Amino acid sequence: MPAHQRILLKLSGEALMGDDSFGINPATIGRIVEEIAEVVRLGVQVAVVIGGGNIFRGVAGGAVGMERATADYMGMLATVMNALALGDALGRSGLKARVMSAINIDQVVEPYVRPKALQYLEEGKVVVFAAGTGNPFFTTDTAAALRGAEIGAEIVLKATKVDGVYSADPKKDPHAVRYQSISFDEAMARQLQVMDATAFALCRDQNLPVRVFSIFKPGALRRVVQGEDEGTLVHV
Repeated sequence: MPAHQRILLKLSGEALMGDDSFGINPATIGRIVEEIAEVVRLGVQVAVVIGGGNIFRGVAGGAVGMERATADYMGMLATVMNALALGDALGRSGLKARVMSAINIDQVVEPYVRPKALQYLEEGKVVVFAAGTGNPFFTTDTAAALRGAEIGAEIVLKATKVDGVYSADPKKDPHAVRYQSISFDEAMARQLQVMDATAFALCRDQNLPVRVFSIFKPGALRRVVQGEDEGTLVHV
């Protein structure tokens, strides 16, 4: 029996790159889809917020000197591309997926409408949220916190390259230790870079726990959903 019935999975755009320097690695996205399919088969309702760093990184040089709002809108469009790729991969794997965008691109993807998203989740479809919050100056971490609260997710699962939150950078400090769990306030006080401050505050205020884990560990998503000791739980 899963420990969580409805989850919000936050994927970075970089997670789709694999070992490539930018773009979408087919083998990597296929493996991520397999992880998602595994928890869907357990009966878990899954929503996904995806970043755009893997695509935006390739054009970031051209954004130097650009207005922040304009650059942020470019980043939102990158997330739409990633969301479409993920939705397509989910469909090819046999899952039913719906991509919903916070900015209107009607010919490409349907707009985000909360009741419709809830309906899709209850029907067992994977809902992929694109274009962040639809507003500049907000990160996709904040979009994950916002959408997680809106859909009544029980937990936000932040998929990273590291298997949890550490006392220091484990790549630089061999004595760094992984926290099994930590409070929002303690993580803020220790300046641990879990999510950006806005996302963190929203999760704390909505009593929405966050679990940080590595999407590159096979079976990690399933273990998280089943309530096993995987990654780090950040809680009120």
